[in-house]
Amino acid sequence: MKELGIISTLSINRFTDFGAYLALSSGEEVLLPKGYLTGEEKEGDLKEVFVYTDSEDRPVAVTQMPLAFLDDFAVLEAKEVTSFGAFMDWGLPKDLLVPKAEMGKNMIPGEKYLVKICVDHRTNRLIGVNKYRDFIFDAPIEFSEGMEVTGLIFEETDLGYKVLVENEFEGLLFKNEVFQPIQIGEKRSVFIKKRRDDGKLDLQLLAPGREKYDEGSENILAILEEKGFLPLHDKSTPEEIQSMLGMSKKHFKQCIGQLYRARKIQILPDGISLNAAS
Repeated sequence: MKELGIISTLSINRFTDFGAYLALSSGEEVLLPKGYLTGEEKEGDLKEVFVYTDSEDRPVAVTQMPLAFLDDFAVLEAKEVTSFGAFMDWGLPKDLLVPKAEMGKNMIPGEKYLVKICVDHRTNRLIGVNKYRDFIFDAPIEFSEGMEVTGLIFEETDLGYKVLVENEFEGLLFKNEVFQPIQIGEKRSVFIKKRRDDGKLDLQLLAPGREKYDEGSENILAILEEKGFLPLHDKSTPEEIQSMLGMSKKHFKQCIGQLYRARKIQILPDGISLNAAS
């Protein structure tokens, strides 16, 4: 079925007591249940829908959209784990099944996992695949230090945070270099620190070199423009600085030095404030 797992705009063929039947490109029909109708539709009207299979594996259309579509990666929460697979919350009435054979590791209810939405061609239904490395490629050699890329944070390890880069490559943010809140399932810009020989990427949250101090300085200036004063200084603890600014004490001191040399701030005994002349 061409429409399975994607957003489609389909016309209404006819109505029944159960809802409306929509025309598929194959000439067949799919039911849009009554609960998804406003009551004002007419035959021939177009409806934007998502097509998947219901609890009895019958094709069904819904106007509610899932968290991910066919061939997408997403970080989804496991709602229930059984002997034959895990049921993931993907925002629809019927949960997405990750079959036991497609689990990369044993799943735990309430935990989040990286899943790719695929079609099980034996049953013609949508499933989730957690064995993500089957779909991951070595990062190209053109990926150089300092390049900005889009990353999906998908797993925390003892070493750091695993990141899906540009939906094709695997990277890592080292935990001892992360000084701001980070969430599993979050999408954000990251910077390439190094392309490793195994084709994976070492990443960092801030741009490399002096650019990172500019970014940190801009964050501090934005806070000072809003609040006028920051009670942070050379004697502040690393924990206080990380709590307020999401950066290390070393990074804070570098930013403050840069702002002071640029005459943007005043350094006071109990904190920092904007320079009146800036």
